[in-house]
Amino acid sequence: MSAKADAFAFSSRRPAERLGVAVVSELVELIVTGEIPEGQALPPEGPLCEHFGVSRTVLRESIKRLEEKGLVVVAQGRGTQVARSGSWNMLDPIVLSALIDNDESLGILDELTIVRGSLESAMAGAVAMRRTAEELTRIEHALESMREMQHESDSFRQADVVFHLTIMELSRNRLAENITKRLYRRALESSRYQGMGYEDAFQSTLKEHALVVEAISRQDAETAARAMRDHIVGSWKRRRLRAPDAEAEL
Repeated sequence: MSAKADAFAFSSRRPAERLGVAVVSELVELIVTGEIPEGQALPPEGPLCEHFGVSRTVLRESIKRLEEKGLVVVAQGRGTQVARSGSWNMLDPIVLSALIDNDESLGILDELTIVRGSLESAMAGAVAMRRTAEELTRIEHALESMREMQHESDSFRQADVVFHLTIMELSRNRLAENITKRLYRRALESSRYQGMGYEDAFQSTLKEHALVVEAISRQDAETAARAMRDHIVGSWKRRRLRAPDAEAEL
């Protein structure tokens, strides 16, 4: 047990509702925020059980859940240590939520955008290569729905989501679709990801989506892929909130 771990101070106890879930959620947050750093051992079972108000059985089951998420490593003789972040299962809903909700620098959303842009780019290219006439009609209808909703912000955003989900589905790349949906849907729940409005946002979004559709119509995979990546990355850059550390430098 390190001196750092001995000195670790817990926050006030959360309500003892659904104890196992509460224990996992709090420990995930403590780990992803760095309050318990990578390589450091978790405090002993006794203090943890006392803090959470749970039995050793519940605590051990919770530690097992953390191990399954890749957050900790249980080593004989060394206790339970926080794993390096590269080993974390960042697609796990609890881990991803904690990362996004506690990231004031927006770095995780920057990374998410790069991954999403790469995967959706590949999927748009795949659709362009082998789309059928019926599939093209579906995509064109999704774009037309966005045009019809451009003066109703909430409906427009919903139509935007449908457009992207349609491309994912028609790509027939189930792995890329599954990963991207997890990232995209969780990001949409974050006010930070929604960001700030900018001039002609709806018009520029429609224009960029139209470029994707035009390339798919021509079965130009390279252009479709580039247009999708440019849209996703460019749109995020335009609406991205300024991080607190960047504001301090201005």
